Amino acid sequence: MTTDQTPPTVRMIIGGAQVDGADGRTFDVVEPHAGTTIARVAEGTPADVDRAVAAAQAAFDSGWATITAAERARLMFRLAQVVRDHHEELSQLESRNIGKPISGARWEIGRVADVIEFYAGATTKLHGETIPVTRPGFDFTLREPIGVVGLIVPWNFPLYLASWKLGPALAAGNTVVLKPASYSPLTAVRFGELALEAGLPAGVVNVVTGPGGTVGAAIAAHHGIGKVGFTGETATGQEIMRLAAGNIKKISLELGGKSPNIVFADADLERFAAESPYSVFDNCGQDCCARSRILVERSVHDKVVALFAEATKKVKVGDPSDPATEVGPLVSFRQRDRVAAYVEAGRAEGAELVVGGVPPTDPALSRGAYLLPAVFDRATTEMKIVREEIFGPVVAVIPFDSEDEAVRLANATPYGLSGSVWTRDIGRAIRVSKGIQTGVISVNCNNSVHIEAPFGGYKMSGLGRDLGMDALREYTEVKNVFVDLS
Repeated sequence: MTTDQTPPTVRMIIGGAQVDGADGRTFDVVEPHAGTTIARVAEGTPADVDRAVAAAQAAFDSGWATITAAERARLMFRLAQVVRDHHEELSQLESRNIGKPISGARWEIGRVADVIEFYAGATTKLHGETIPVTRPGFDFTLREPIGVVGLIVPWNFPLYLASWKLGPALAAGNTVVLKPASYSPLTAVRFGELALEAGLPAGVVNVVTGPGGTVGAAIAAHHGIGKVGFTGETATGQEIMRLAAGNIKKISLELGGKSPNIVFADADLERFAAESPYSVFDNCGQDCCARSRILVERSVHDKVVALFAEATKKVKVGDPSDPATEVGPLVSFRQRDRVAAYVEAGRAEGAELVVGGVPPTDPALSRGAYLLPAVFDRATTEMKIVREEIFGPVVAVIPFDSEDEAVRLANATPYGLSGSVWTRDIGRAIRVSKGIQTGVISVNCNNSVHIEAPFGGYKMSGLGRDLGMDALREYTEVKNVFVDLS
């Protein structure tokens, strides 16, 4: 990016070339810390999706799917190294684009390279199987690429979450059309450029920027796309399911969450209080697996609230470019106003606002979309702040009296993505973990994501899995072959 007053123009990547949108329009990308426009980005159209699908299909047909797995691995290892070579550039771009603290952005870009490396290594580990059927013959399965896949990714962890889909899609031999969120397209476009620099053939990675309602919908409905991988909010996921029905394309959806943080009286309360603010306030609460409901055994309720509130006050909110900053602004002023409305709703419905929930008083932050992390006590399951995904730095505390009640409260949501259980009783930890309807659960920590393990949700939190070998299988078709030996 430049520091000139005139923001640079960022173009899409289609068929190995930087291109404008079909109608020549652009949209502004605004830095949430300063409220200034930092780029003008090509606004894609359905015609551009058509172009990208054609380029991806041509790359698929010309050999990406049929080169050896070892050759795909070599190119993907090279891509991971190119990402590492541009680590600081990508980190600064991500931080400025969405207001992410630079320390977090640096960690995420490092993980992008890790994800690409994991799937580079996995390309040669994607195996079929032999099956002993009753007829005399030899039966075996093949794992084959789907073809062209559409990847629609959100703005909260832009390139990191894109890598969760790019890695397995490319490793399995697919070509891709990637649509980043309109708030955060900059690192996705740069990644498309770096993929070419790493030697991936033109058309293997295409990046089409623009609104979800046009570009995203066109990808979901396109008959030339065999699968859509989506991360985002639940209502959009439902619409993608409807649009994808036209050609019965495969889909995987990682959607919303309202995850519980369950604290029993025998837990290490000081450790919980020290670590758990980051399980909900990291990335300014813009995380689908944020532990935004704290369920506390009643006998230690007051102590836990006091410890957690004190820890929340120590979280450093500030300029994303400062390495000491732990929480930056929300992604936009619109998002800040939306979250502030939830804070007011919580107060109106009778919850007690213990700390935060207002813009910071620091004049240096007055131009940005900031909101101090908010802790509500005395919440109930009927309140909006407990029922709905806020996607901001707001947590609600609810007491419980028994293990069974804790599980019931944890499951009293249409979501089931993540969560934590804090207890020294290993039997209880296992019982509660099995009882909670969620795709990911952590005991005595808040770690939801492991590159090597599957990630995804139950209920309205989605279907299919990202990460691990499960994700690699999501981007393949299974073909059964029988050879008659009679």
